[in-house]
Formats: sequence, structure tokens, C-alpha cells
Amino acid sequence: MSGFVEKPEPLEVPGLVHLHTGKVRELYQNEAGDLVMVASDRTSAFDWVLPTEIPDKGRILTQLSLWWFDRLADLVPNHVLSTDLPAGAPADWAGRTLVCKSLQMVPVECVARGYLTGSGLAEYNDTRTVCGLALPEGLVDGSELPAPIFTPATKAAVGDHDENVSYEEVARQVGADTAAQLRQTTLAVYGRARDIARDRGIILADTKFEFGFDGETLVIADEVLTPDSSRFWPADRWQPGRAQPSYDKQFVRDWLTSAESGWDRASEQPPPALPQDIVEATRAKYVEAYERLTGSSWT
Repeated sequence: MSGFVEKPEPLEVPGLVHLHTGKVRELYQNEAGDLVMVASDRTSAFDWVLPTEIPDKGRILTQLSLWWFDRLADLVPNHVLSTDLPAGAPADWAGRTLVCKSLQMVPVECVARGYLTGSGLAEYNDTRTVCGLALPEGLVDGSELPAPIFTPATKAAVGDHDENVSYEEVARQVGADTAAQLRQTTLAVYGRARDIARDRGIILADTKFEFGFDGETLVIADEVLTPDSSRFWPADRWQPGRAQPSYDKQFVRDWLTSAESGWDRASEQPPPALPQDIVEATRAKYVEAYERLTGSSWT
């Protein structure tokens, strides 16, 4: 069992119809048929959405995505129409709200990996492959791959694991032409972002994207290249053969699996609230990632 510790009640806003509550985002539709995405400060770990929020997290994710969208625009269009608040929306939505095109979404998590870790490492250790792609012998946790690889996954419902699948399976599900376009675009965007991050002293180990179609045009959607959707490592501390320090919610995961939390991950009990020091340390990592990547101070 997993999911929300306590699923929030969505706000009712005149002129907006609530469509969906995700792990982080609330999704609405306005009267024009556009989507309104609101990034909350919720955080998740081990397929649970936790009862404790990380202040400013939703705004950081939104503003960092917008910064990246600008730097990727020549590679792939994005779904953002406006950052204006809808009429009647609460003031707290400022900075965390995007009005977006309604797309025909592709039901595939498009993952690019330049380094071996996470579920890719687990699969490699068993089979020397990742999503059916053969990799060299001798790789360890944190190894740089000979070249970035496209390792797609099927999208899962809240509380379930996304499942890694082969490229051939993606082609079977969405068609060969779309699969080829997804792979090419994913690797092109990863390559651009990897180089930008590297110039700022950050390794982009892996990341995932979501795409949809606006007519015949492939469009990148949701969030991009944030600590929630990517593994960012400080380049000066990279050391293959161990878990790497990262700009994400690792403080949350570490605390939940510690004796201090008193939580048994294997049980069906929901995880406990986070202590204030873990909240503050996690927020600081998100802020640091934003500031190092963009070169701007978070205020």
C-alpha cells in the first residue's frame, strides 16, 4: 500500500474545474479549455506523498522549469501559455502556477541517463543491460556511461512504481515514428541540459521528461530538469563506486529509513511527519540547485 498519507482537498476556484491531484501538482481546466497547473509544496518518498511540506518547493520547481524551457526552446516547444494567475485564484498560487496547452499526452516517461545509478544500476547488476541496452562490464554506482541512453518507462498511477521498458515496447505502444521522435528529442534535450549544468559545476546524471502532441507537433510538458525529475550531483564530489551526494530530497529518504523515524518501509503504515531540521535541509538543497543552475538568488 502507498499513495497519499492524507489526500488534500483541492481548492475551488471560480472558472476552473479541478481535474486531478498528483503527487506534487493540482491540475485544473479553465473556461478556454487550457490546463492550469499548480505546483504544491508536497514531497514524496518511497511512493508515499508525505504529510509534511517543504516550503517554497513548488515555486522553485516552477521557476526552474521556466528557466529551462527558455534554454530548450530551439530544440522542442513547451506547453506554457502564461504565468498569469487566473482570476479569483488565491495569492499563494503566485509563482507556482502555469497556464498550459492541453496536449494529447504520450503515456511514456522519457528517461535519459548519462550515468549509472538507481533502477538502471539495479538492472545492470542483474543483466548488464538497462531497458534492453547492453552496457560494458565493470560499471559501478555513479559510473559515466560511454554515451547517454534512452531508457523509457511506463507511467504509473500515484503510489505505484513506473516500470522500465524496452525501446521496442515503446514503439509497439505508440508507433515507430513517435518512439523515434521521443528518443531523439529526449537525448537532444538531455545533451543540452547536461552541458549547461556541467558549466555550473553540476553533473546531470539522469532525468525524465513527459511529452504530448499539439496536433502533429511534439511538445515537452509538465516540469523539466528540476530536483524532482532529475539527479543533480556536485561535480567536485563525484566519485564512482558509491552513492553520490545530490541536490534533491535525499535528506528525506535518509531520515525515513533511519532508526530515528521509527518507520518500517516494508509495513503498510504511512510514514511519519518530518522534523524541522530535515525540512530546512531539504529546502536548502532545492534552493542551492536553483541558484547554482540559474545564477540568480532565490528570494
